[in-house]
Amino acid sequence: MFDAQCDLAALVYEAGQDPDRLLLAFAADLQRQGLRPVGLVQRGHHDAGAAALPALLLHTGEEFDLFQDAAAYTAGRRLDVEKLAQARAHMTTAVSEGADLLIVNRFGRQELEGRGLAHLIEHALAADVPVVVPVPAFRFDDWIKYVEGMCVKLACERAALDAWWARVIDRDGRTPPPVQRNVCEALK
Repeated sequence: MFDAQCDLAALVYEAGQDPDRLLLAFAADLQRQGLRPVGLVQRGHHDAGAAALPALLLHTGEEFDLFQDAAAYTAGRRLDVEKLAQARAHMTTAVSEGADLLIVNRFGRQELEGRGLAHLIEHALAADVPVVVPVPAFRFDDWIKYVEGMCVKLACERAALDAWWARVIDRDGRTPPPVQRNVCEALK
């Protein structure tokens, strides 16, 4: 069961879709509206053999590589859990100081096992901060178990994200973004 009034949204994406680009553009639009999105977004896809996994802390503009130093492992690059923990600490502080939205990098193996950014999601929801999380379609069943069905499932499309956000700001009494209308619409 999905809760259509929930402040937790899963942005479900298939292989070949780019939730990062979508969320970066969405966060930039919120910032232009004077809102404060907090979060971590990858800048590019992780492919097998990729040399880096760049990510951006939205609220600070800090960029860093989520992979460990390649020299540390001969078998290839691995997620740097210490860097992820540092990012989580920055985001937890930012949510506590006031955020309009939390964007979580991904729901992956770390979160499924209760690590990674899992506690940050709980912290944000406890602080009444809406959360959107990109969830790969192949992990959606795991996600539903993790959140006990209490989420909104969004297609990986800007219109779906905008519609969810409009419901959140309307229900929560947040200041909605100004409506831009052309002359014809205004005169109707």
